[in-house]
Amino acid sequence: MNKEPQDGRKIFNVGRNDRRQRAVLQKADGRIVGIGRIEEDVVKSAYRRWAPVYDKTFGKVSTVGRKHVVDVINQRGGRVLEVGVGTGLSLCDYKRELEVVGIDLSPDMLEKARERVANDGLTHVTGLHEMDASELTFPDASFDTVVAMYVMTVVPDPEKVMRELARVTKPGGEVILVNHFSQEEGVRGWVERRMAPFAEIIGWRPVFDVSRVLGCNDLHMVQRQALRPWGIFTMMRFKRNAQITADAAE
Repeated sequence: MNKEPQDGRKIFNVGRNDRRQRAVLQKADGRIVGIGRIEEDVVKSAYRRWAPVYDKTFGKVSTVGRKHVVDVINQRGGRVLEVGVGTGLSLCDYKRELEVVGIDLSPDMLEKARERVANDGLTHVTGLHEMDASELTFPDASFDTVVAMYVMTVVPDPEKVMRELARVTKPGGEVILVNHFSQEEGVRGWVERRMAPFAEIIGWRPVFDVSRVLGCNDLHMVQRQALRPWGIFTMMRFKRNAQITADAAE
């Protein structure tokens, strides 16, 4: 048994591959909330494989949800950070009055995003950076809106990423997630649990509990909405707590 996290979850090993142990997180009530970590090199390797076919595979599945979220962001103004920008599928949909910055851990995906920006003349996109979402290099309160679409099941440490997303969001700004959250019951829950041991191969966690994105004290949720198709993905909007930011600055 490894060291237990502070929130009451337990960590236990479920096997080894040739390089590392994989761990599962279990809550005190026995619910499995997901593979604890997917290492960065595993993520990069997985998305190196995905990059050539991403737009025609998962990109197609995520189109409706992605456009819905960008429409929400387009009703706002200012500076936007897209975390996990991937091949840049959403970049052309942002209104030109916004300033958009994107980051991704995968250099292969970023290469395609940069080609898209150049080919489509997307001058509102002012930067695309290879960066770890859990260690953002931007100053505090840099963005009016921070969005992470289809990212949280991929990052090694979702809780740390949520704290970083909050940190770089301006007081009163929004953090918006689009993500898959697993189910306990039904056929879908059964399939997700059977897929869980293969998280390192596919590059994301099929078992991922919503509690893993709800622990950041600087954010409070203002909207939760199931998205098409089939309600597999959920949009969650969080407001950056301005009072906490002001207190921290004193």
